Amino acid sequence: MSFDLEFGFVSLPGRKSENEDFAALVVGQGLERGRGAIAAIADGVSTGGFGREAAQTTVTTLVRDYFGTPETWDTTVALDRVISAQNAWLAGINRRRQPALGLTTLTALVLRGQTYTVAHVGDTRAYLVRGGEMQQLTVDHVMPHTDLAHQLTRAVGLDERLLVDYSQGDLQSGDTFVLLSDGVHGSLPGRDILGLLAQGLAPQALSEALVKAALRSGSDDNLTAAVVRVQGALEGTLQDEARHALQQPVLPLLKVGDMVDGLEVLALAADSGIHRLYQVRDPLTQRRYALKSLHPQRAHDPEERQTLAHEAWVARRMQGGSAAGHLARLNDWPPQGPAAASGFYLLYDWYDGETLGALLRRQPALPLPQVLNLVTQALRTLAVLHRQGVVHRDVKPDNLHLGEDGVLRLLDLGVALSGREPAATRELHAGTPSYMNPEQWAGHGPGPAGLKAQAPDAGSDLYALGVTLYQLLSLGRLPYGEVLPYQSGRYHRDPQPPSRHNPLVPIWLDHVALKAVARQRAQRFETAEEMLLALERGASRPLSAPVATPLIQRDPTAVWKIALVVSALFNAALVYCLLFLPR
Repeated sequence: MSFDLEFGFVSLPGRKSENEDFAALVVGQGLERGRGAIAAIADGVSTGGFGREAAQTTVTTLVRDYFGTPETWDTTVALDRVISAQNAWLAGINRRRQPALGLTTLTALVLRGQTYTVAHVGDTRAYLVRGGEMQQLTVDHVMPHTDLAHQLTRAVGLDERLLVDYSQGDLQSGDTFVLLSDGVHGSLPGRDILGLLAQGLAPQALSEALVKAALRSGSDDNLTAAVVRVQGALEGTLQDEARHALQQPVLPLLKVGDMVDGLEVLALAADSGIHRLYQVRDPLTQRRYALKSLHPQRAHDPEERQTLAHEAWVARRMQGGSAAGHLARLNDWPPQGPAAASGFYLLYDWYDGETLGALLRRQPALPLPQVLNLVTQALRTLAVLHRQGVVHRDVKPDNLHLGEDGVLRLLDLGVALSGREPAATRELHAGTPSYMNPEQWAGHGPGPAGLKAQAPDAGSDLYALGVTLYQLLSLGRLPYGEVLPYQSGRYHRDPQPPSRHNPLVPIWLDHVALKAVARQRAQRFETAEEMLLALERGASRPLSAPVATPLIQRDPTAVWKIALVVSALFNAALVYCLLFLPR
């Protein structure tokens, strides 16, 4: 469904000499389209003479900076970060000047996917009109006494810590949202507002009618009205994806020749026991796709459904950015919309080529320029993911696909973390042990025994890519050998330089690979950009040679082991003296 809005707003000083209200509406375009649209209205408080400035800066900052937040953030989180920053700035100014120079109310509306979100502080209001009924979405933050009804208990800039009200709901075509300053709703009863809404006026005409009606009713305040009418919604949000996943059936076992929503099954590409991956083809266009569905045995597991829905949501969010060309593209199918699908599945583009895992098994010795090109592509992709708050969690050669077009693509976002993943996905100890950084194993890493395992983060992806780089350089060998879950002994030695296995590897590249897979987290690269810079500089500005880890750090029990051996030898010598030497 396309995103189609009608809107209008009017802001007048009314019977006052200056208008301290401010309103704005911005619809995301291009790469920002996925963030939807935001409308905001503010009513400045003129205690210190800068109410207009407070209202204007708050609204303009919000509608501008909202689109600068990561797309993977929940809408409420994005709004709260921006509003809190603006409040801290205003409160800091007001703290130095008494009375306060500028305060403002704020009511903001975000329409994103099939969900609306309202953020509210003060006594401006938001209404939702649906099916001929009107619902007030906000509560006025004013003194409860009638004589103090205009005294705000909350306002942007009033306190250093601001409590913002948030509410969310499903978005439907035909919904009309009305944002009003107190100069309008304070003079118009709810029935009068609903009466104007029932006339079927266009948003701009309705905004003007609301303001004129408030003036006729004797309003002596500034008057602002903003109306947003929804004709269509954007693609689904994570909640929309999860709802779809729970409602749709799981596909049965498919065989070659079966048809699924107009797609012909060509082959079963993979079966993990949790998911099945089929190669399918559209007979009309002859275009091939990769269809990913849950195994029928997992049909009644809501957590697996939510995890696959989260994968779909992350994949869609990443398709609009600079990493899109290095991730498998997710398609909307069937053309009639998800509701027409015969089951819940994901449909990715199919790419000819092979994974790096298959390439290594077929050709362990890769040319160094090719290795550097592949790792550089992977680092650029991870850099974009990490800036968006996404952690892949399973970077390895079998999830890096080299297409016939020379593009390296990062596959399988099934266990990725975005900050909004289901709890079951977050708690899953996912990944391939040989590519997981040691600190993910509780008490089994290079540190003291008994330490709590650390959650995977961007550094975990960089370590996994470091293991992949080491493997590509050292003819398929792993820095710590094949690691089994909780196999702590593997991390009690430093890895050999790749040049020991492959003399074609230069020393500067040895240093990069060893830093990427260092046993101690503090010795590794902190960001993908840092590792990328080290590769680009190469021999011109090489990294320092890694320092060998002291025995006491590699094995904290080494001192006790040595003491035990010395004690045993001393006792053996003492026994020998007592038994065999002449007295």
